[in-house]
Amino acid sequence: MEYDIKIPGPEALKEMDPAQLDELCARIRSFLVESVMKTGGHLSSNLGAVELTVALERTFDPFRDRIVFDVGHQSYVHKLLTGRQAGFETLRSLGGMSGFPKPSESDADAFIAGHASNSISVALGMARARTLTGGDYSVVCVTGDGALTGGLAFEALNDAGQSGERLVVVLNDNGMSIKKNVGAVARMLAAQRVKPAYYKFKKGYRKVMFAIPGGKAIYKFNHSVKEALKHAILHNSTFEELGFQYIGPVNGHDIRQLTYLLEAAKSAPGPVLVHVVTKKGKGYEPAESEPDRYHGVSPRGERCEGESFSSVFGRRITELARNDGRICAITAAMEQGTGLAGFAEEFPDRFFDVGIAEEHAVAMAAGMAKQGLVPVFAVYSSFLQRAFDMLIHDVAILGLHVVFAVDRAGLVGEDGETHHGAFDVGFLRQVPGMTVWSPSSAAELRDMLDAAVAASGPAAVRYPRGSEGAYRDGGADAVRLLREGTDVLLVGYGRLINEINAAAELLAAEGISAGVLKLGRICPIDFDAVCAEAGKTGRVCVVEETVENGSVGESIAAAISERGIKARVLLKNLGSSFAGHGSVADLLSALGLDAKGIAAAVGEELSRG
Repeated sequence: MEYDIKIPGPEALKEMDPAQLDELCARIRSFLVESVMKTGGHLSSNLGAVELTVALERTFDPFRDRIVFDVGHQSYVHKLLTGRQAGFETLRSLGGMSGFPKPSESDADAFIAGHASNSISVALGMARARTLTGGDYSVVCVTGDGALTGGLAFEALNDAGQSGERLVVVLNDNGMSIKKNVGAVARMLAAQRVKPAYYKFKKGYRKVMFAIPGGKAIYKFNHSVKEALKHAILHNSTFEELGFQYIGPVNGHDIRQLTYLLEAAKSAPGPVLVHVVTKKGKGYEPAESEPDRYHGVSPRGERCEGESFSSVFGRRITELARNDGRICAITAAMEQGTGLAGFAEEFPDRFFDVGIAEEHAVAMAAGMAKQGLVPVFAVYSSFLQRAFDMLIHDVAILGLHVVFAVDRAGLVGEDGETHHGAFDVGFLRQVPGMTVWSPSSAAELRDMLDAAVAASGPAAVRYPRGSEGAYRDGGADAVRLLREGTDVLLVGYGRLINEINAAAELLAAEGISAGVLKLGRICPIDFDAVCAEAGKTGRVCVVEETVENGSVGESIAAAISERGIKARVLLKNLGSSFAGHGSVADLLSALGLDAKGIAAAVGEELSRG
């Protein structure tokens, strides 16, 4: 990176005076804007957490203490302060620096952090491990007000509050997750923000009273009277009721005040929650004005827009809702990302943003379906993983008609292993009664969504991030033969049909006749049709953007074997490991799932005779 901001290490931060710290924060913001605009990445969240991160790294040793981030898209400043400035040249690219905390990348990264609401649980586990092993380090987690809309966060707060463990929970409250937060938690935190920040006076008063003869007894008496009055008149904060010492709210852009309160929290004997109020996009006017627009930016500094599967879904479900008053749309804090902004505007009474609470969303959808509505839950594939129990217990056992619009299916690109939709094929297909479509084009998405809404029982339509490729046909066919072949049958679904078609062309240039069979419906699979085509060539290659265990290819191989068909089956998929981060094109190439990789694998298989 040409722009070198000469980042000091954690130890040097402790020696810097207020003016130097303010100047450092300004340089960090300039670096982030310049760097992230070039590479793409998360911008608003990091701009809002600059002073907070600097204060954290002054107070805690990131290489010894454990700093756990909740959704690590706010960890760029942490990476800068722990010696990874050069890595920003390769941020989120194949083989480069991850956009999230990653322990394999640095000892300063205490834990992975790609999904919200888990940090308090993880931090409590670390604190208990410290107690049991006699360790000497602090544990602090940085969570967001958006993350508190997730039920897991409340489960952890409930346990941590009564644990007695030394644990600091920093609540980075900017009133937003990606867009403005919704629900009772957001209103509760708004009320907390208007309380006076009297903690400094309180600590000084205690110090004086404990130093004078009889002062300790007077302090305890006054404290008990104050607590009784507060309970009777004002009530405690929710966090105090859960067992935390509550500090705040504090200005999250005042390093001196932040450092003072974090030091106090660090020395407290039990769990402490520090309520920090920040401004998302701080210091960069476009991001301050439109923090959701600059939450994630492309390498050109603009949010990725244009015709995408998500926008096609949003338009089509809105059209269907105009003719069917039973259709409702549900999202888990992803209104914009899932393409539902138009639906929300046109049908506000039938649109439900439940916050970062996928389990609740699915169970609620089950209740709606039981009473005659047609709920459509639009959710990212990797986030739907949380709700697997609700898929089975609340939806499938009763055979309820809930439609799952599974966005970001397959490889998502630069966000990496925490966000790839690599498991929905396996877990959706094992749910009894589930029907799953996987469109390869925008036209197919519209037709398959129509079929899912008109179906009975649980139904899912899974589609990738981004836009369609060369294949543009429509329909909701279970199976479609796109190309005749005599040497090998290439089988696939979703956007990879574009790579498969291209691979067939490459093979044809080498004198190999490859047929192409496209699956529109991957559950239940029309095995009779697939096996009939497989028997014609004697060789089958199934190509998928999913892990091998539970893949469509495994089922096809089993069906071919059970029917006694003499055909060798080659599986091309993500294997049994987690795919890393990088552009989708780079990942497909590295994994051998692009046209060249597919053709090469088939050619090698055929060469074996």
